Amino acid sequence: MRKILVVGAGQSGLQLALGLQTRGYEITLMSNRTADEIRTGRVMSTQCMFRTALQHERDLKLDFWESQAPRIEGLGVSVAGPDATRAVDWVGRLGGYAQSVDQRVKMAGWLETFAQRGGQLVIHGASVSDLDHFSRAYDLVLISAGKSELVSMFGRDAARSPYDTPQRALAVAYVHGLGPRPEHPEYEAVRCNLVPGVGELFVMPAFTTSGRADILFWEGVPGGPLDVFTGVEDPGEHLALTLELMKRFTPWEYARAARAELTDANGTLTGRYAPTVRHPVGRLPGGGLVLGAADVVVANDPITGQGANSAARCAASYLDSIVERGDRPFDEAWMRSAFDRFWESARHATKWTNAMLGAVPEHVLNMIGAAAELPAVADRFANGFDDPADFENFFYEPAKAEAYLAEASGTA
Repeated sequence: MRKILVVGAGQSGLQLALGLQTRGYEITLMSNRTADEIRTGRVMSTQCMFRTALQHERDLKLDFWESQAPRIEGLGVSVAGPDATRAVDWVGRLGGYAQSVDQRVKMAGWLETFAQRGGQLVIHGASVSDLDHFSRAYDLVLISAGKSELVSMFGRDAARSPYDTPQRALAVAYVHGLGPRPEHPEYEAVRCNLVPGVGELFVMPAFTTSGRADILFWEGVPGGPLDVFTGVEDPGEHLALTLELMKRFTPWEYARAARAELTDANGTLTGRYAPTVRHPVGRLPGGGLVLGAADVVVANDPITGQGANSAARCAASYLDSIVERGDRPFDEAWMRSAFDRFWESARHATKWTNAMLGAVPEHVLNMIGAAAELPAVADRFANGFDDPADFENFFYEPAKAEAYLAEASGTA
């Protein structure tokens, strides 16, 4: 029986550990927190997962909260005008529903499941020197702890990382009490509110430790009017600031928030990081090799909601690569080929995310505007969140965008 060490208990690490466990591998999982510490800790992300990523969980029978989480059937885009009214507003319908389950709920539950199924769980914040010692006992070591010091083992891939500084300042609040959404009361949707030159507000239905909730998520251009959360430690002050910015920049969303209150004292999160792709193989001081996974090697800004989706894809891809390897050694060539296989999908999410962080080209603005009149365009844009590869066909190049809009409007 092959022995594998997985370091990191997030979406990718746990999904992969549980998947390998069902295939008969001897798995050790290292987490820096217990399930209870995760469940009662601070929120970690916004994690809207679309159809493909959800199917990876279903395939492993890990969709424990699917019946409880809101079914997100649409994705809407609003663009604020100079006078804080909606210059553009539309909703695209998803081909399969999305869901957002608070990672405190999911990761705590999956961690307990891993232990109940006989996996060896080690609660320890691993260091590089720890891994140098442990690695000799395993056939393969995978690192999926993207916010730990272990990331330093993986060098930045400059050719795939156009940004070297954070492009957004992030501020998240989980709330109860948002009023009904008048635009489409018959179904749930993620709403993306674009404030040109300032940033974005995402409003997302979710399931958290206390049940149904909504996530308010500001992405602010650094140094701009949304970049005001640094040093705000008090959760109540964080929410008040969130709502104040909604009133100023997205009053149509603020209108629903008269009774908004935090889901819990740990329901806020702030931060910023540079979107980065890293080389997939890390070398330990003793010469051993480790393979990076998910946001250790592909860390995209959350502006396009790809983080948890990419992590799920990575876990599914690595699972296939490991199983197909059989009894052959997990050498450096194999590690690089496993990452390259994952990169075939990850590259599309990365390209799209990086494009949305920059100045939006005129042909993309035209497409966003046209989607308000052409439901097929709105639907295609919305479903690109599940399949970013499709953007290659109509989004990046002005000529392709123009041809697609002509086709969609019947003027081709």
